[in-house]
Amino acid sequence: MKDFVVDKLDDLKARDIVVLDVRGKSDVTDYMVVCTGTSKTHVKAIAEYLVLEAKKESCSLLGIEGTAVSEWVLVDLDQVVVHVMQEEAREFYALEKLWAD
Repeated sequence: MKDFVVDKLDDLKARDIVVLDVRGKSDVTDYMVVCTGTSKTHVKAIAEYLVLEAKKESCSLLGIEGTAVSEWVLVDLDQVVVHVMQEEAREFYALEKLWAD
């Protein structure tokens, strides 16, 4: 699933894609994927494309949050939680540092 997600994010030119293995650190998911979109429109487009492609493959979609504002959109695919963020939000929240080993 994580490879599928990375491939779909790459399709829409998401930047700085990072996969975090959070098994043993989180009871919610196995992997978090964090990436950057260049604008609100780009962030929303990346997330919506990922959701569309996941549905085509009958992947488990538990939810999507943040599309109204599109500074940070979360896509929950059960085994993989995806954070599509604008650069400013990504720097501010520093999820990679928060979940690092």
